[in-house]
Amino acid sequence: MRNALLIAELSLREAFSKRLVSVLVVLSVLFIGFFLYGVLRLEQTLDQRAIDAGLEGRSSTGAGNIPVISSALFGMYLVYFLGSLMAVLSTVGSVSADIENGVMQSVIARPVSRAQVVLGRFLGFSTVNVVYVALLGAALLGGVYAITGYLPPAPATALALILLAVLMLTALTVLGSTLFTTLANGIGVFVLYGVGFTGGILSAIGKLADTPTLVTLGKVANALMPSNALWLGASYHLQPPFMLQVGDMTRGANPFTSSTPIAAGLIVWAVALTVLAVSAAMWRFSRRDL
Repeated sequence: MRNALLIAELSLREAFSKRLVSVLVVLSVLFIGFFLYGVLRLEQTLDQRAIDAGLEGRSSTGAGNIPVISSALFGMYLVYFLGSLMAVLSTVGSVSADIENGVMQSVIARPVSRAQVVLGRFLGFSTVNVVYVALLGAALLGGVYAITGYLPPAPATALALILLAVLMLTALTVLGSTLFTTLANGIGVFVLYGVGFTGGILSAIGKLADTPTLVTLGKVANALMPSNALWLGASYHLQPPFMLQVGDMTRGANPFTSSTPIAAGLIVWAVALTVLAVSAAMWRFSRRDL
């Protein structure tokens, strides 16, 4: 385990040396600033409309605050999307790139097992990805709260589900890096991500059109790749009760949000898939010819 932690530390240093962290910080600050400026202007507009209507104020969780609530929800979807993108792009060459450029041969020549190299890579890049998404999500929701006074019902639970999705994608990308070339791995993981997204679309269409076959296909897709299901579960905790009721009445017509909590079985499966992917990556790389 000590060697795995050493590899994780080296992975973190690599992220800093390649300016990955610096680029992330700069772009994230720009993104948060741009987004929160829009929220500020929106809040000022809604306040002025309330004054013009002769109202003293509006409830932060009421129907009159739907634009702000929707903005926070959309902002967290962007956090989920950026986190997923980060999980894949930062890890896509975690093993395969070192093999392709000849660095891996010098690493495994030392008293470090191949399994420890894979585990260390996963731990290192997971740390970068999880910390990045956690800070980005906290900054976005904290900024919205500071400007508007609105905070989703269960932000910590929602963020935890998003972080689980990021961890799972990181683990699957590490596994792919032990099986395929860097390019093929990136394409493969994005296809899997698309399968999960398609599952959400099919489920929404199936519920709206009352077509059980589409709902079943959507559930199968979400079971194969539960990343989108985790986001939908997170969206449930980001909506006040009246928006959940609207979602129930429209029978889930919006494929980007859910009015029902995620099934506990899908959370367990996502955790198991993460562990299985890392274990399979360690086993596969230990038996792979370089």
